[in-house]
Amino acid sequence: MRKQILSLGKPPGPDSFGRLRYESFAAALHAANEFVSNRSVKVLNVETVVLPNVWDDDEQGTADPSNKTLADFASTWHQFIRVWYEQ
Repeated sequence: MRKQILSLGKPPGPDSFGRLRYESFAAALHAANEFVSNRSVKVLNVETVVLPNVWDDDEQGTADPSNKTLADFASTWHQFIRVWYEQ
């Protein structure tokens, strides 16, 4: 089985203030549905993945075993859809 990584939709881009803007979750879901509808693939699993921002200055990247969030500080989490399939 050949493994492929496909990115659906647009990558995040800066807004007028230089902050990254992401697609909505609904847009990501629509892109995943379009992908499945327009290709002859067998869907094995669909996941909603939610990850903390491990690249903050106070974090240790992917080697960090835990992420703390405190009420007084903002915490950024990233959510996306992953479709496992075979052709």
